Amino acid sequence: MRIAFFSWEFWPRLVGGLGTYAIEITKKFVEYGNEVTVFTLNDGNLPTKENWNGIEIHRPLILDSSNIFPIFVREDLKRWGHHLKFFSDIFAYNYLSASKLVNQIIRKEGRKFDIISFHDWLSAFAGIMIKNNIKIPSVFHVHSLEEQRSLGGGSEVVKEVEREAARVADKIITVSYSMKEFMESLNYPKDKISVVYNGIDAKKYSLENVNWELVEKLKKRYEIENEKVIFFIGRLTWVKGVSNLIKAMPEVLKDFPNVKLIILGKGESYSDLIQLKQSLGLGKKVEIRSEWVSEEERIAHYALADLCVFPSISEPFGIVSLEAMSMEKPIVVGARGISGLREQVIPSGENRTGVHVNGEDPNDIAWGIKVILENFEEAKKWGKNGRKRVLENFTIEKTANETLKIYEDVIKNFNR
Repeated sequence: MRIAFFSWEFWPRLVGGLGTYAIEITKKFVEYGNEVTVFTLNDGNLPTKENWNGIEIHRPLILDSSNIFPIFVREDLKRWGHHLKFFSDIFAYNYLSASKLVNQIIRKEGRKFDIISFHDWLSAFAGIMIKNNIKIPSVFHVHSLEEQRSLGGGSEVVKEVEREAARVADKIITVSYSMKEFMESLNYPKDKISVVYNGIDAKKYSLENVNWELVEKLKKRYEIENEKVIFFIGRLTWVKGVSNLIKAMPEVLKDFPNVKLIILGKGESYSDLIQLKQSLGLGKKVEIRSEWVSEEERIAHYALADLCVFPSISEPFGIVSLEAMSMEKPIVVGARGISGLREQVIPSGENRTGVHVNGEDPNDIAWGIKVILENFEEAKKWGKNGRKRVLENFTIEKTANETLKIYEDVIKNFNR
């Protein structure tokens, strides 16, 4: 297949889990003999076109239109304040990318594509514009929704964009059955929605692929001496439950004073989390590091950890839990409400991989952490079960094969 793939984040510019997914899945598509052309955002410092790992990447240079947008956009967007520049940049990336594909690559150069794959509202404008201008099969990948990200609030404009993208797309792929049920409750078209779990490269995320010298350097950096390490990695934002994890630490430290929490990630809550840590008097028992690190260093952090905690309040999937399980770590996950984590982590029985908690309740998070610390030798088995579960159900190979099968069915049905 010849696939046009729209993702606002892609190599080398990564922001979160979507970028990691986009890189891994497109590499597999190419490995399996498909042609992939990626359209992604240019931060102004990247080439407008290049070939990487057999993937053709287009990054149109955008113009700053943030001063123009407030003139004609509705009040809902004006309330974004300085974030309106982000919206205007996203729209520019979508418009220029869709125009380049349709007008230059397809109409002028005469190249053909079998399917359009576009991801979340951040690339939905492009998907909608392309469908309005040429007849081509398209799949809208929903990794999250505005109602889910904001727990019912959020931008009405973004919600409308998501709904229009779902209307024009020939198929919708989402990342968990929890997310599918939520979409159906919002009256998204049931007959269009399929579930394909995200997957990871289990060879990469393996204890056999650890730079142990780097692990020792991290121990020195975080001043770890005979302490059990609790690890969180992800966006530093309220919906990930990070503040509740910090609030849980005094209760954990009462019974287990010899532990340390390491938090790694970037996000708008960073300053608030630092203040929270200080107000609770946690000192060096909580280390918060706000930066994006290399994959090698991510793997080293997992190797350093004794257990991982991802107490999301709302999480369509949560790829970090797969990485942790693949690294044989017992995990504590937020499992209330919309939770793909709940579908990944088995909380009881002989195949147990971790603990389910309420990510909104610091006491419940503390309870979950203590369950693992109290049963630490047993919990090592849960970590091994996690690795086995990833290999059986959550590899990037499985994700790619299932996704390509859906693409093939969409193309067949479109051409009938």
